[in-house]
Amino acid sequence: MVVFLVCLGVLALTILIGGLYAYMQAFYAKAGKENIDTYFGENEDYQRAKQEMARLIDEMDKCPSEEVYIKAHDGVKLFALYYHIKDGAPVQIMMHGYKGNSKRDMCGGHTLARKLGHNILLIDQRGCGKSGGKTVTFGVKERLDALSWVHYINDRFGNVPIFLVGVSMGGATALMASDLDLPSNVVGAIADCPFSSPKAIIKKVCRDRGMPEAIYPFVTFGAYIYGHFSPNKEGAIKSVKNAKFPILILHGTNDGFVPYKMSEEIYDQATGEKYLFGFDGADHGMSYMSNPKKYEDATYEFVAKCLKNC
Repeated sequence: MVVFLVCLGVLALTILIGGLYAYMQAFYAKAGKENIDTYFGENEDYQRAKQEMARLIDEMDKCPSEEVYIKAHDGVKLFALYYHIKDGAPVQIMMHGYKGNSKRDMCGGHTLARKLGHNILLIDQRGCGKSGGKTVTFGVKERLDALSWVHYINDRFGNVPIFLVGVSMGGATALMASDLDLPSNVVGAIADCPFSSPKAIIKKVCRDRGMPEAIYPFVTFGAYIYGHFSPNKEGAIKSVKNAKFPILILHGTNDGFVPYKMSEEIYDQATGEKYLFGFDGADHGMSYMSNPKKYEDATYEFVAKCLKNC
């Protein structure tokens, strides 16, 4: 009996430690740490684009902005920069990627929004930048944060058209919010290189790092016990089946982080108005930099269709 209890205790301790390790690796984010600068990565595509991205960020920094704070559904303090371009214009709520930097990730989208004359709410996802929280949930809680930001826009500006826009996890978040009970003035979502579901991308990254499939239960346990969410229940591929508005997906065909096929899977499952544009040879988040004209044309046409129908 003693041996059994010792073995049971060792097993429980192993699960707790394994879950904590998985949580710290995948989900924990000390607020501000991941979002503190505009690091571009070592990938060749990023290095080639670095100068242009820096130029776009410099242009963004020259635009007047207002710091905004709200409270999320669970009390987490959220931060955003609001850029007022034109009275009464549509608002684009922009969401950066996993543990990302909002200005770096959205510098292309910010440029396009300004050209369109749209106002911009550039948010820091929970656990990043100036937003509170210490857990990144791969869109599970972030989708509800998007809803909170929509309510903020409506409370402040009234019934203006709203677009949900994001890159990588931000793109997945925009699509994961598409089946929520959003007000009718949310007219479209633009998702750049979104993943199909938290579970799918986590398993993919584990495989990339040579980890066995058996590690995933520890990830799920860590998310549930330490992060208070489940990565298994939600996903863009599920939400778009009941999307309340049109969706536009843009994705590089040579994406080494989020495979292009994930966008194809999302597109195939979407039942409403939907558009998918692939960018030949572009890596993760590099579609705009690889072909700005194609990206702009696709975005402008989509926005025009959404505004015509609203």
